[in-house]
Amino acid sequence: MSPQFTSPPNSDAHSSSTTSSSSISSASDRRLNALVRHLAAEESSPMDSLSAFPTAARADSVFAHVVQGPEDPILGVTVAYNKDQSPNKVNLGVGAYRTEEGKPLVLNVVRKAEQKLVNDMSRVKEYLPIVGLSEFNKLSARLILGADSPPVQENRVTTVQCLSGTGSLRVGGEFLARHYHERTIYIPAPTWGNHTKVFTLAGLSVKNYRYYDPATRGLNFQGLLEDLGSAPAGAVVLLHACAHNPTGVDPTLEQWEQIRQLMRSRALLPFFDSAYQGFASGSLDADAQSVRRFAADGGELLVAQSYAKNMGLYGERVGALSIVLKTSEVATKVESQLKLVIRPMYSNPPIHGASIVATILKDRDLFNEWTIELKAMADRIISMRHQLFDSLRAKGTPGDWSHIIKQIGMFTFTGLNPEQVAFMTKEYHIYMTSDGRISMAGLSSRTVPHLTEAIHAAVTRLA
Repeated sequence: MSPQFTSPPNSDAHSSSTTSSSSISSASDRRLNALVRHLAAEESSPMDSLSAFPTAARADSVFAHVVQGPEDPILGVTVAYNKDQSPNKVNLGVGAYRTEEGKPLVLNVVRKAEQKLVNDMSRVKEYLPIVGLSEFNKLSARLILGADSPPVQENRVTTVQCLSGTGSLRVGGEFLARHYHERTIYIPAPTWGNHTKVFTLAGLSVKNYRYYDPATRGLNFQGLLEDLGSAPAGAVVLLHACAHNPTGVDPTLEQWEQIRQLMRSRALLPFFDSAYQGFASGSLDADAQSVRRFAADGGELLVAQSYAKNMGLYGERVGALSIVLKTSEVATKVESQLKLVIRPMYSNPPIHGASIVATILKDRDLFNEWTIELKAMADRIISMRHQLFDSLRAKGTPGDWSHIIKQIGMFTFTGLNPEQVAFMTKEYHIYMTSDGRISMAGLSSRTVPHLTEAIHAAVTRLA
């Protein structure tokens, strides 16, 4: 039905209006009536002109050719675990700390820091600068390099807040691809599964150097030295600061010194991945020794930090990239270029997680409480190593399992092969990556016997 409009009737007041007022009113009425006629004419077929064209619902998706992507080899373990209905299932895949009861842990000191932030009514939710929270950056550099480190004291470090360790590696990789003369990065074999993808997409060429010796389930130190010794001068070398992922095998301090001397003699550029500071041995300083050795010799380096493990801030995605340079002037220029990497990538980092970290690191009482909780987590993981080793030995499981207590950090490289891993998943509902890596943080006193039975069966039936 067409809309109907009725002009307001003239009243006595209108009859006494001036001629010009009546003229304006009449013109308005004509425009209104013209609009009514126009709407009435269009009402019957507003969509008729579109009927000849196919609708989006009738056409195939322009993305119909996209194939289903594979699950991430690490995160996919949890996907499979979540689908399993067995009450005996155990997830030893993803590297996230669990309590003895198998529950995620939020540190008490983190809750205190968050409450402190919530109670501060002066805090706002404005954007951070491109490089992130300044206080967080300064404290992060001091934590990994040491407060008395020459680069820190001489302002030769530039630090930017990034999206946890992964984001720190990616930002560092893209910076190197743009501004470093050597585009090749050497990574240990094996290494964290995401390293190759991160650096390849950042624009670097990825090559391997020998690291793990399957025969000894320890470090192939001679192979490492040979491969780095033959790497082209100036190449970038990725080093795990501590608690090597996935093997749990770290060089000794004496071996670190040999690595440092070799790399400096060949002008190889160190890029440290520090994901477990304090989480490996329980000591923040001990777990940073490898990085600090390189930082103290006057040379340059990069280090990516993550607070996912040591503060339990997995979902907050809090990390930092620090680059140690020769001079403060160069550090300033490098920071300006890091901004140009970050700005089109994610613009600027989130504020909450970095504020938690800064609150803890700058407060002596909170910092001390954190170190106590951190050591408790590390000690529980070490305890799980000893319990599993003792249980396998008591069971009489074939093989030498001493590598379990020799390795360090969240992960153990068991030496189990993919066939044995698949058997354990099918028959015992134990989930781990196919290379035999297990997260010791996912174990508990309750699940150690079940894992022992599974390993024993896998080794004896599928030797």
